Amino acid sequence: MDQKKMFKQMIDFQKSTFDNAFSAMSKLQEQGEKMINMFLAQSPWMPEDGKQAVQEWINTYRKGRDQFKSSVEDNFKKVQDYFSTKTE
Repeated sequence: MDQKKMFKQMIDFQKSTFDNAFSAMSKLQEQGEKMINMFLAQSPWMPEDGKQAVQEWINTYRKGRDQFKSSVEDNFKKVQDYFSTKTE
């Protein structure tokens, strides 16, 4: 088997693994967000400033997660493009 083709298959496998792991992590985070939001809705003792701080924390975490995924996908695309042009 051609080495470049083998590397391309390896990269494709790693991307698939990353996508699946990232999807599972995202689902866990979304469930955590739902639990936190339900907790906050049922907590009249918590000040509004505290609730806003928690919501900002959630939004920051989500934004960081999206930026991380975008960065990883961009780099996977660069590697895939490199191997696809070299194998043809």
